Amino acid sequence: MIRALVISALLATPAAAGTVAEQAIATFNAVCFKAGQTADQARSRMEARDGTPLPYTLTFWDRSLAPAPQAPSRIERRCEVSFAGDHTEAAIAALRTQMARPPVFGFRIDLPETHAPQTGTALIEGRELLRGRVAVVHVGLREGETFIGVDRLPDGWEDS
Repeated sequence: MIRALVISALLATPAAAGTVAEQAIATFNAVCFKAGQTADQARSRMEARDGTPLPYTLTFWDRSLAPAPQAPSRIERRCEVSFAGDHTEAAIAALRTQMARPPVFGFRIDLPETHAPQTGTALIEGRELLRGRVAVVHVGLREGETFIGVDRLPDGWEDS
């Protein structure tokens, strides 16, 4: 009996711990704010938390580490998850909590010209980061799915 409980505990994954929305939001906050990771590394970290295949859609690239031909020219890095249903309030609450934790995720600034609210946007903010970089966090509803994302703009983005 004890052995069965230990095996069950070892086999349990975070994916079994909550809804897809809860998983996506928690994993976004745990993985998407980490710099210096490739798309494969980000996907592997997410799969380690939530299982394979991911129960949500991941969009990730970092042009400072690998080519991203479909990337907008003035955005250096993007990490976004999307999942079914309207969970924008939960995503915003979790995102705000994450950004307030040390190290605090930048200071709010005017939205850079590279970004604008879309139909369905519930939150979009520009954030000043270290070394001249800027981030934009974005939460909204698109075609019946919640999306939560963060884009990083490089130092000198205004000049590119």
